[in-house]
Amino acid sequence: MSIAFATGALRNAALVSVLALLAIGLAWGLTTPLAKIAVSTGHGPFGLLLWVAAIDTFLLWAFCAATGRRPGYSGAHLRLYAVVGLCGMVMPQVATYVAAPHLPGGVLALVVSMVPMLALPMALLLGLERLRARRALGVLLGAGAVAVILGPDTSLPDRAAALFVLVAAMAPLCYALEGLYVEGWGTRASDPVETLAGAAGVALIVALPLAYLSGQAISPLAPWGAPERAIVLSACLSVFAYTGYVWLLRRAGAVFAGQVAYIVTAGGVLWSMVLLGERFGPWFWAALAALLAGIFLVQPRSEAATPPGRARASAASGGGEGRAP
Repeated sequence: MSIAFATGALRNAALVSVLALLAIGLAWGLTTPLAKIAVSTGHGPFGLLLWVAAIDTFLLWAFCAATGRRPGYSGAHLRLYAVVGLCGMVMPQVATYVAAPHLPGGVLALVVSMVPMLALPMALLLGLERLRARRALGVLLGAGAVAVILGPDTSLPDRAAALFVLVAAMAPLCYALEGLYVEGWGTRASDPVETLAGAAGVALIVALPLAYLSGQAISPLAPWGAPERAIVLSACLSVFAYTGYVWLLRRAGAVFAGQVAYIVTAGGVLWSMVLLGERFGPWFWAALAALLAGIFLVQPRSEAATPPGRARASAASGGGEGRAP
C-alpha cells in the first residue's frame, strides 16, 4: 500500500511539474503576439516601456513584501539591478517594440529566442566557457536560422523588414550581455525575484523621463482598447512566468525547467498563428527547426539551463538572474 501510494504521489508530482512547465512556456510565448497588438495603434516604445516597468515594479515589490523578501542595497546589489534593469528590461523591450510593427510575430519570437547562441561566443571570449563541439554546432545552427530568415522567399513582409530583424536581435544580445554579467560579476547573495524587483525599479526610473520627454507617455485614464489591455496582460504574464520558473527550478531542477526554452519559442509562433492569423512558409519552419536544434545543443547538460527571451538564468552556463522580453 505504501509503495503504491508513493508511486502515485510521484506521478502526481511529475504531472504538476509538466503542467507548470507548459503553463510557464505558453505564458511567456504569449507575450510575443501581445507586443504586436500593443504597437498596433501607434503607441511609442518608451510609453509602452513605462507601463510595463510600472506594472512589473508594483507586482514584484508586492510579491517580495508578501513573501518576506527584502532586496539588498549594497553597491554590488545596485550595480546588479542597474545591469539587469538596462540590459534585461529597458533596451530589449525598446528594441522589441521598435521591431514589432514591421515583423510577423512568429519571426519576432524566433529571433528573441536566440539568447544562448549569442551568449556562448561572448562567454568564450571572456573565458567563462570552454569550447565544446556540440555547443559550437548549436551556435552555427542559430546563425543558420537567422540566415534563412534574412534570405529570399521567407516570411518577411518585404525586404526592408530585414533591417528590423537586426533591430529585434538587439533584444537577445542585451539579454546575453546581462546573463554574462550575472554569471561573471553578479552577486550570488541576491534572490532572483529580489534582483528582478530591484531591476524593475531601475527600469521605471529610466522609463519615466524617456516617456514624458519624448511625448510617448500613455495616459491610463484614456479609453482602453486592445493595445492597452495587451500591455497589462503581457507585463502580468512576464511576472507570473518568471516567478513560476524560479518555483519550477526549485521543485524539478534546472535540467527539467530549462526545457521551457522550447515551449516559449514554439508557443510564440503558435500564439501568433492563433491570435494574429499568421501563416508561414517552409523556409520559416526550417529556420525554427534549426533554432530549436541549436537551443538543444547549446544548453548545458549538467548546469542550470537557460530559458529564452524575458527570463533568463545565466546565459552562458545557466546560473543567475534575469527575465524574458
